[in-house]
Amino acid sequence: MLAAALLPMAAVGAAAAPRPNIVVVLVDDMGFSDIGCYGSEIPTPNLDKLAAGGLRFTQFYNTGRCCPTRASVLTGLYSHQTGVGHMIEDGGAPGYRGRLNESCVTLGEVLGPAGYFTAMSGKWHVGQERGVVPWERGFQRSLNSPKGGFYYPEGKEKRLFLNGKALADDAPELPKNWYTTDLYTDFGIRFIDEALAAKQPFLLYLAYNAPHFPLQAPADEIAQFRGKYKIGWDKLREQRYARQKELGVVDKAWPLSPRPDLVAAWDALSETDKDRYDHIMAIYAACVAHMDTAVGRLVAALKERSVLDNTLILFLSDNGGNAESGSRGRLEGDSPGAGGSTVFCGQSWATLENTPFRRYKHFNHEGGIATPLIAHWPAGIAARGELREQPGHLVDVMATCVDLAGAKYPAEFHGQAILPMEGRSLVPAFANQPIQRDALYWEHEGNAAVRVGDWKLVRLGRNGAWELYNLKADRTELHDLAAVEPARAAELAAKWEAWADRANVKPYPGSPEANKASKKGKKQQSAPAS
Repeated sequence: MLAAALLPMAAVGAAAAPRPNIVVVLVDDMGFSDIGCYGSEIPTPNLDKLAAGGLRFTQFYNTGRCCPTRASVLTGLYSHQTGVGHMIEDGGAPGYRGRLNESCVTLGEVLGPAGYFTAMSGKWHVGQERGVVPWERGFQRSLNSPKGGFYYPEGKEKRLFLNGKALADDAPELPKNWYTTDLYTDFGIRFIDEALAAKQPFLLYLAYNAPHFPLQAPADEIAQFRGKYKIGWDKLREQRYARQKELGVVDKAWPLSPRPDLVAAWDALSETDKDRYDHIMAIYAACVAHMDTAVGRLVAALKERSVLDNTLILFLSDNGGNAESGSRGRLEGDSPGAGGSTVFCGQSWATLENTPFRRYKHFNHEGGIATPLIAHWPAGIAARGELREQPGHLVDVMATCVDLAGAKYPAEFHGQAILPMEGRSLVPAFANQPIQRDALYWEHEGNAAVRVGDWKLVRLGRNGAWELYNLKADRTELHDLAAVEPARAAELAAKWEAWADRANVKPYPGSPEANKASKKGKKQQSAPAS
């Protein structure tokens, strides 16, 4: 099955190397174009250096939302199969219970038995409120927040857990005046040191909450960006788009998507509004730049410990830029960007963040689901600074880890039947070979999509009409071909419906079928992947 579709590891020069350490870095609410090597003006020299020493994937996908992405990257399944088809509320239906179920296993639960030291640091958000915690789902070490949503200590709540122990914000185990991006990095490095002391290869899942709202960063770092965004989103989109074409991360044939009607023309704004929007984006840019500095500290720590060469680092985002709070965004608090303030980019800046694509977080158009993916592994990836166009999905992270770690993905775990992996190993793509798969699928809040080859069928809302795009020619999704290719659209729609039935997308929460299943207490499972 899966192994038959993979190239031998020798194809990427990995056979002579010991099993790699693996670091998965997941950032939060960052758009496709928000780092330098994908077109941004925000300085991200450390991520750019990783890309120059490894690979950038141009067609990699997430689920378009926080919790579902975390469920998929942790398990190698589509999120509804894990019970996290929406967020962490219990929707009553099997695919929407708001917690990882017992039909899935995590990266920690798979790599731990293979001899890996397993650790996570950062945002969990897959059901801690419902009893699902990292220290009981395969992670031997963890510093985690159940949901995230903060950057600074406020001395009021126990919002962090160290290896299962709840910590007050001012607990002695924590540094004073911590900032989550630095805190999660520091503990990640600490866990790496424990792994090296134990003489084990390690898996580190490092899940930053940056740059998710409420967008907070050190004042001096925000000040460095003030005034730089008064050029406005219209010109900045054009500049990012030009850099993307020059870098090769978008095809020159794809036009820049138009500014949405709800986003004002920058030149029509008052000077007061321009200053307000500049302040918002300065805070966002500071969050991204600070995250990049933290990644640089992590990479330096790996290098100082002589383990960087044989460490696979995967860097990606959980969804596209976030348009929540509308076109004006939010800039609230006596000192916006400081602890206790609330700042949202809103739709206007999210349109820049997702350049050149349409739509945002929540949606299954490219702006919602396209993510940068950087893969860096000097001992195992021969290429340097190359692009990879193979379509991939974060369900592929589990298959890649299993492949490279020599791990066994279980058919049963703790007496429970486990669903087969949905993803495919990225190892062939490291050597610029194709990834063999039938299709990729999405659904969130009724938004839906399926991609087969270069063809993508996408829907806005549960009752929306299906739109059909040839992504090779039109990845910015400006020319709907559903009316001129009705047979192809119908075929893809049928494929999506079959997947939705198989993968617990249906029954939807609140439907008669879901209510009936909930009352009877039935547990539904997906059939094995074909």
